[in-house]
Amino acid sequence: MDRLDVLQLFVRVADTGSFSKAARALGVGQPTVSKQIAGLEARLGAQLLRRTTRGLSVTEAGQDFYDAAVRLLGDFEAAESCVGRGQASPSGTIRVAISAGFGRMFVVPRLPEFFARFPGVSVDLDISERHVNLIEESIDVAIRIGRLSDSGLLARRIGSVETVTVASPDYLERCGEPKTPDDLAGHASVVFLFRGAPRAWDFRTPSGPLTVIPRGPVRVNDAEHIRAAVRAGLGIGHSPSWLFASDIASGAVTHLLRDFAPDPLPIHAISPGRLIPGKVKVFIDFLAQVCAEEPTLRIR
Repeated sequence: MDRLDVLQLFVRVADTGSFSKAARALGVGQPTVSKQIAGLEARLGAQLLRRTTRGLSVTEAGQDFYDAAVRLLGDFEAAESCVGRGQASPSGTIRVAISAGFGRMFVVPRLPEFFARFPGVSVDLDISERHVNLIEESIDVAIRIGRLSDSGLLARRIGSVETVTVASPDYLERCGEPKTPDDLAGHASVVFLFRGAPRAWDFRTPSGPLTVIPRGPVRVNDAEHIRAAVRAGLGIGHSPSWLFASDIASGAVTHLLRDFAPDPLPIHAISPGRLIPGKVKVFIDFLAQVCAEEPTLRIR
């Protein structure tokens, strides 16, 4: 490996905290990673990583070197992308983790515009409602809706979304309309499963935040099936507004409990580590533009 490759290797090890995870992400063997890092430390005459039975951590010298390495690699990426007429020409494949509904409604329809601007970039879409491990699954960017847990991932807020509670007119005719969140206990819900468990419904009430655990005969882990089940009259749904915006406008579903709606949820584009390739940067910029131009996704 040349010195630039070793810098990239060190940054990935520091980001993952693991030789084996860095090796898998970069497609090399773990012995190679260990050997290259040991050689780097010997050449610098400093310990960069602290090795314990619980894993790896960056030393003070290692943190200084990491910050410098990230800057150098970023500068090299920028210099490499400036070619020909001086225009940025990123290239390569981006792996994007995204939910089915969000991707189908907002991202895929705008991809022709992105490819026209960046013909050298291709996009692999990993469609899933689960939160994938970006490093272990070699994901370049993921779209996350909701509060982020504290992690080492780099996050950029690109939008926000309101949550709506809805039901079909047929369901409301049969079962009545809930007037407060407490009334939901007597209704069937269409339940979204996240990691095998029902996702809680949040509301704002005069006495403070209220969380409801939904219960009902239909439980699914896909937003499109939530929409289909609600439209079929199987129960009440509680989902991002973009999923039901057209149905609310057409009267296919009724917007319920408006006065109890929770605060908007943030939408983030997250990436593993601080070193973001140019191809990923332009794609995140593209996602931010998509959200800014869509009324249901704008930052509030």
